[in-house]
Amino acid sequence: MTAATCNDVSLSWYEASARQRIDALVDAGSFCEFIGPELREISPHLAIFNLPEQFDDGIVIGRGRLDGAPVLVAAQEGRFMGGAFGEIHGAKLTGLLRAARALKQDVVILFDTGGVRLQEANAGELAIAEIMRAVIEARRSGVNVVGLIGGRAGCYGGGSLIAGTCSKVIISEQGRLSVSGPEVIETNRGIEEFDSRDRALVWRTMGGKHRFLIGGADAFVDDEALAFRQAAIVALKISPGCDVAVLAAEQARLERRLQRFGEVEDAVEIWQTLGIDQPTEIPARPTGAFLRAANNRENADDAR
Repeated sequence: MTAATCNDVSLSWYEASARQRIDALVDAGSFCEFIGPELREISPHLAIFNLPEQFDDGIVIGRGRLDGAPVLVAAQEGRFMGGAFGEIHGAKLTGLLRAARALKQDVVILFDTGGVRLQEANAGELAIAEIMRAVIEARRSGVNVVGLIGGRAGCYGGGSLIAGTCSKVIISEQGRLSVSGPEVIETNRGIEEFDSRDRALVWRTMGGKHRFLIGGADAFVDDEALAFRQAAIVALKISPGCDVAVLAAEQARLERRLQRFGEVEDAVEIWQTLGIDQPTEIPARPTGAFLRAANNRENADDAR
């Protein structure tokens, strides 16, 4: 195996851990972790609540090479507190993004998060704001920041806001992307508004296929490490920039989407409006057939 090939291309992105995803994404043997578990940088807040701690605080950061090119990488561990943002977790990602700006190196963020930890909500919310600022500053300096979404926890809350600031977003069918999670919507609006136990409803509302169809993600891939790796390589070669004109166009795009679909009751209605043939069949279509249908849809104001 050469240095420019990944370690396990058949790995399920959804099932893998943060470190397994990194190993499968970057060139074999190229990853060097920053602030690893041996430094025991743990959350100062969890012990107060008698909650378990993790020596990397649920996020792995470092540098590696992707198809031979240097890249900085961050991967959230959805198996630890749902990949939620806390003080240390957020500080590690913020620091990586600031380093990217100084080094002029692109960044890949492997999202797997339910949002901010309730146990350290203030610190977590501040971290989200700092990370978003760091992403924008990195992009304005010419750095690409690509987000990959396909983990167990999805990409919710503050994580979804960060993903929205990325240069490009790549998602799989298993990935879910939404500001509010299913349980949050049900708790605040009732089961009549959203049944969090209805997995079909969750995935057609927040899942990768729907997000790609409405323009909320730039690329749709299979749940395989090789597919994510190849899509990331392509995305890093495209620099959409980040200036006032780009942000104004993004705002206008979101306003058009809201005007067009704001009163729609179900994602299937959106797919039908977009001219998708047999829209009710979208959830069951394999990737190839789905992408062919997506390519034939009406303009959906695609992301970025």
